[in-house]
Amino acid sequence: MVDKGQEAQLWKDYHHGGSDVAREQLIVGYSPLVKYVAGRVAIGLPPNVEFDDLVSYGIFGLMDAIDKFDPDRGIKFETYAIARIRGAIMDGLRNNDWVPRSVRQKAKDLEKACNDLENRLGRYATDQEISASLQVSLEDFYRMLNEVSCTTLSSLDEIWLTRKPDDDNVRVLD
Repeated sequence: MVDKGQEAQLWKDYHHGGSDVAREQLIVGYSPLVKYVAGRVAIGLPPNVEFDDLVSYGIFGLMDAIDKFDPDRGIKFETYAIARIRGAIMDGLRNNDWVPRSVRQKAKDLEKACNDLENRLGRYATDQEISASLQVSLEDFYRMLNEVSCTTLSSLDEIWLTRKPDDDNVRVLD
């Protein structure tokens, strides 16, 4: 992190003098904050998302935070930067996601409805029960299922690593 004794001078040099050296020192000094935020975001993500990608997105957020931060407002930079870094990481993830947000939301709604019904009923819910819970027609429910069915991909590594030891007939094309 940035040395607190040097911090005020770096902000002054950068914002009032436009010093590229001061900006670079601020970026390097606050880069551990990016790793911290990326680590927190990574907790809820699938294992195929690379941590280094999160850090890369976060660095853009850190640079944006440094460029837009006003030290004269009396707020702590870390507090301001964490929100910017997290936002940049989320934007980066969304930009690289091939599934539209509306379809992701439908998948979440569908999963929640299924889980809620199964917990309440103590058995697997029927299609009719799920569609009623979602307040959609059975036809719309099937359309929704069709839309969300292609949102999950499995890596070949996952398939290979999770196969059973006695399963010698693994075919990747199946």
